[in-house]
Amino acid sequence: MRTLIIVLVICSAFLIIPVSVSAQKVFSCDHSYEADVKVFVAKYTYEADLLVYRVKYSYEAGQNDGKWFFCKYKYEADKTIYFCNYSYEADLIICFVDNSYEAKWREKSMQYLMY
Repeated sequence: MRTLIIVLVICSAFLIIPVSVSAQKVFSCDHSYEADVKVFVAKYTYEADLLVYRVKYSYEAGQNDGKWFFCKYKYEADKTIYFCNYSYEADLIICFVDNSYEAKWREKSMQYLMY
């Protein structure tokens, strides 16, 4: 009986405590008004707020660490993004990198955009 009570208390604690999980599954939309975040792709890493590595599978997507999985459908994504033509139009400037270990935030103050 005592074990049952302990299990119930632990299970209810998981329901009460808010869990903030933010996998980086993104969907690229066609119009800026549909997007959560407007993004500009820089040519060089030193110009970017975020260095992004594009993963092949959704389970490889990171927790707001720059490892993005591009979804085929909008409902699968955590964030919708729009690729801008000019940096002044964007909320976030990114640069794509070739290796997963290079993915990171260069400007930590912009991290809130992807939560």
